Amino acid sequence: MDQERYRPPGRRMRVLFATSELFPLAKTGGLGDVCAALPAALGTLGVEVRAILPGYISALDGARRKRTIAVLPDGGRLLLGDTPDTGLPVYLIDRPELFRRAGNPYLGPDKRDWPDNLRRFAAFSAAAATLALQGDGAGWQPDLVHANDWHTGLIMAFLALHGAPRPCGMFTIHNLAYQGNFPLQEARALGLPEALLVLEGAEFFGQLSCIKAGIRFADSITTVSPTYAGEILTPEHGAGLDGLLRARAADLTGILNGIDNISWNPAKDLDLPAPYDAEHLGGKAIDKAALRQELGLDPTAPGPLVIGVNRLTHQKMADVVADALPMLLEQGCQVALHGQGDRELEGAYVAAAAGHESCLAVRIGYQEALAHRMQAAADIALTPARFEPCGLTTMYAMRYGTLPVTRPVGGLADSVADVDTGGSWGRGPGFLFAEPTADALAAAVGRAGTMFHNQAAWRALQRRAMREDFGWARPARRYLALYRQLLSSEGRPCSQTCGRPWDDRSATLHEVEPVAA
Repeated sequence: MDQERYRPPGRRMRVLFATSELFPLAKTGGLGDVCAALPAALGTLGVEVRAILPGYISALDGARRKRTIAVLPDGGRLLLGDTPDTGLPVYLIDRPELFRRAGNPYLGPDKRDWPDNLRRFAAFSAAAATLALQGDGAGWQPDLVHANDWHTGLIMAFLALHGAPRPCGMFTIHNLAYQGNFPLQEARALGLPEALLVLEGAEFFGQLSCIKAGIRFADSITTVSPTYAGEILTPEHGAGLDGLLRARAADLTGILNGIDNISWNPAKDLDLPAPYDAEHLGGKAIDKAALRQELGLDPTAPGPLVIGVNRLTHQKMADVVADALPMLLEQGCQVALHGQGDRELEGAYVAAAAGHESCLAVRIGYQEALAHRMQAAADIALTPARFEPCGLTTMYAMRYGTLPVTRPVGGLADSVADVDTGGSWGRGPGFLFAEPTADALAAAVGRAGTMFHNQAAWRALQRRAMREDFGWARPARRYLALYRQLLSSEGRPCSQTCGRPWDDRSATLHEVEPVAA
């Protein structure tokens, strides 16, 4: 790599952080939280980070100080603004026909995938790669591109196929189960390079796999917990890509995600009726009473308030939670569930609540403020999973003194210890169960419920959980170390041609559509 071109002496390291979600501009789950908090934490370490995000309606409405810095084909624009909370600079790819739509980033109002998702995220990836290779026209160009999940996997391919010199590329797998697989004929119709559409590229069982493109072409690969990094090397959890991941194991690092300790702070959370901290837990009882009133739950019930704030999916064991509800109610628990996902599971939750409104509340959808109020009010959080790359919801629960019932898989194994086995100080107390069954889940809740009635012991566990530091300081330092390693190593992959040069996609943003419409 021509280091002078990308980082003159004395200039801060520049990173372009590519993502399909960025809180508060766009969020459907933990990806949006991570991709907002990590760049902010890196900024405190001296890295000059700018994010790049599709120009969804919510992003265009929410970003501050937007200005057009380049004109895209077909009337689109490259905008630069910043986020309203942390002031993170963010580029927005404003292609109205692709991104200004009702629904969420991936699904229409009917909760079905947008049929042109490959076109949408290929265009986004091509624009991001072009920006990385040529700069933004105003003097800013990254040393390294950090791409996240399948929606940005093609960026790694576009950079590598361009050849040297180019910025280095890091690709983070947030969830290997979501792969962005599309028919090869659809990829060819978009004019994607043939080097992508073969087994040695991103072909995957007769389809184009965007996540395989990220894994295959990135210079460095990370995922969101050490245990998950090991799990995805196995056939059981590798989702068909374990062979490629084993071949690239030397380039794979697991780093446990952090949480935003400013947004998720019960002592200063403006969404709560009463703030509290580990030393003064009285506000938590006030929040519990307020949530019970809000949801129509019996205010005098003596048992624990159990919440579930999760996507309603097979991965998150929403089916098992539904099966376990009668047992939890029989134990004397009050249960409040909030989330969205599989339509059948949504219906099962709503049906379960019918006739049990005083002890079981269900709110379908996702509201950030309600999620905060539920974490603050609850005694126990259901965060089980069949597999779990990281488990941010579990960290949020412990931050708010709400003790998790969960399984020791993926990042959950790295962040939660069972109270009956002790565990090392600082990992936080939890109630773990092994088998992904309703009986096992209910038994774990039963253990928690028994301890709940010993209020002195319960308060001690709450304080222990709240004192754990799940912030971004340590993870950010680990990412910075990887960035430095990539940018300083001799003979680094980003200084070489990684596959056939992508010569037919070298025009500027102003001249040619990077991916044919």
